[in-house]
Amino acid sequence: MIKSAGIALLLGGGMALGGATALPAHAAPPGDLAADLDAILRDERLQGAAIGVTVRDARTGETLYDRDADAPRTPASNNKLQTAAAAFGILGPGYRFRTTVSVKGGDLYLTGTGDTTMRAAEYDRLAAAVAAKGITRVRGDLVADDTWFDARRTPADWDPTDLQYAYAAQTSALTVSPNDDFDAGSVEISLAPAARQGRPVRVGLTPDTDVVKIDNRAVTGAPGSASTLVVDRGNGTNTIVITGSHPAGAAPTSVLRTVEEPTLFAADVFRKALKAHGVRVAGATERGRTPADARTVATRTSMPLARLAVPFLKLSNNVMAETLVKAIGRETQRKGTWEAGLPAVTAELRRLGVDTSQVTMTDGSGLSRGNRTTAAQLGTLLRNVRKRPWFPAWHAALPIAGEPGPMTGGTLANRMRGTAAAGNVRAKTGTLTGVTALSGYVRDPAGRTLIFSSVFNGYSGGAPKDIEDKIAIRLATGDTDTSRTTLHNMDRTDGGDLEPTWLNGRLP
Repeated sequence: MIKSAGIALLLGGGMALGGATALPAHAAPPGDLAADLDAILRDERLQGAAIGVTVRDARTGETLYDRDADAPRTPASNNKLQTAAAAFGILGPGYRFRTTVSVKGGDLYLTGTGDTTMRAAEYDRLAAAVAAKGITRVRGDLVADDTWFDARRTPADWDPTDLQYAYAAQTSALTVSPNDDFDAGSVEISLAPAARQGRPVRVGLTPDTDVVKIDNRAVTGAPGSASTLVVDRGNGTNTIVITGSHPAGAAPTSVLRTVEEPTLFAADVFRKALKAHGVRVAGATERGRTPADARTVATRTSMPLARLAVPFLKLSNNVMAETLVKAIGRETQRKGTWEAGLPAVTAELRRLGVDTSQVTMTDGSGLSRGNRTTAAQLGTLLRNVRKRPWFPAWHAALPIAGEPGPMTGGTLANRMRGTAAAGNVRAKTGTLTGVTALSGYVRDPAGRTLIFSSVFNGYSGGAPKDIEDKIAIRLATGDTDTSRTTLHNMDRTDGGDLEPTWLNGRLP
């Protein structure tokens, strides 16, 4: 999953060198799984780290390898496996979010239930539907109703320094996404040099909105000079300050920044769409509640959860995770809150056979450092969901190693290419500073499906994704010789301490 450099998570637990088979690792014959995985885990970057690794036969449940798999670890985005399973189990694969437009007493009401797939185009279609009803003038106000969820926008323990980045956007029952990755609650800021050096950098917003204010202090630099652009939104404000320079003749660039109060952001985008379709609103835009007897004039429903799970898991979308937790709370307790949703998620995990005494969830996405689970319990979850009727949709939504494309390979698109794991491993990634995880499924050379989970906390240096890859490749091939494989160390350009799909939310 993520995080800003300089915050290292050092958990207790040394690097015991024993594997879990009938024989201790030091007595295992050459080529034995325990010996091979132990050798991979002797990497010096893991000295002093807290390691949790399990490998199980998916059919029989037999544990083939165990390294401190019962010890609690911070899971990073592997937390999303738990949230996704609960969403499928409680909401169902056919669950859809609904956005409606209603009228009463001269006011127009825009009511949401948490659809993160609403883009400007979807609001435009809603506005067109309103106009098609013959409505050309709203005498009163445009009222944005986000009361399906509570007004708490982010979990209390998220790092405040993350909150301007798209991976830490605010959760609301009414929101808007700037792109096809559904980075809800964020705006895309495009930046291009002017024709001449010294002139202000050109700035654009997608979607167009008056809620966000741009304070552009950036200038066009000399041709061939370095780009020093910095884009900052302070917490509690919707003013985005742009400083630095971008060289003349350079290619345009863009960045995502979160929006304070996404409800009013969505309402502003909708109001502009209404105007474009000839519907004039005389009054103000404000938050409120839709009367029970308001007349519905337009409705938009989202894709079903079975499809939504693809961008959610493949792109490790945090806002979707938190939205699903609140939707679960609303479904089970009629309260769209984390306080209602997270216990319901835990209860569903218990029904799936997970020992929830070993699980602590403080958010749905894994961005929080208060989350705890074990590699063993992740393995149990991965095995038991195979018995559920919605498993094919779950399985299809996982990133696939070495497969190009954000909606196919996802966060594993550039990993394990050219190996037997490519197109074979389906697994969820996770990265925080000092935390990396990979848990999922792989076929071994005999065609047997294996379940694996590796969770490392407190290692030295950058995220050792290549160690995770070596484990997965060993399971896929039965071979520890990686000299013929393509293994990518995850340096800053490949993601570093960020999930690869989150980079556009952070840079420049």
